[in-house]
Amino acid sequence: MIQLKSDCLIFSTQDGEQVPCSAEWITLELMGEGAELIDSEIVHHASAAVLHYFKHELQRQTVSVGEFALALEKVLQSFGLSVYADYEPKPQTEEEAPRRVLETNLQDLAHSAASAGFELLFFPNLRQEMKRQLTQSPHVLRFHGLRNCVKQLAGAERWNGRCQSLNDQIVAYLRSCWETEPARVSCTLMVV
Repeated sequence: MIQLKSDCLIFSTQDGEQVPCSAEWITLELMGEGAELIDSEIVHHASAAVLHYFKHELQRQTVSVGEFALALEKVLQSFGLSVYADYEPKPQTEEEAPRRVLETNLQDLAHSAASAGFELLFFPNLRQEMKRQLTQSPHVLRFHGLRNCVKQLAGAERWNGRCQSLNDQIVAYLRSCWETEPARVSCTLMVV
């Protein structure tokens, strides 16, 4: 068997064909002309997220075009875009049931930290929030509002080098906290 490139999946078509393709290429094909209306970086990140979901979370190499389209729809909607897949899903088994998602707005955490110490309180509050959310046994733990949070903590109106550095620190900190939590085994961490 030929080994797939890291950015590829095998797509099952409706007529039973199985075609190896890069996730980004199939994303552009599914979106058609609409892909030109969206920032290419968003398209790239969306396809990478869906690829990661199928390959690493579900540990699948083969996926139907319809399944990929539905997952892509959800990712693009999480970016605030209005997209809908023209696909009727088959009834779900219990293992395929929707995943329970808990969300935390990073900008709200930054706002509460801003009143008393900025970054000095932000990072401990972030760890405490992660632990609090994990006690509720979610399937997905989603931290959103990263960009606005960073700008607020950095006191910047426009994105700059300090913002990028702080952005990277927050993501690295979340990952390191995540790795120390035993509840993470049955949960996915998402930072957007």
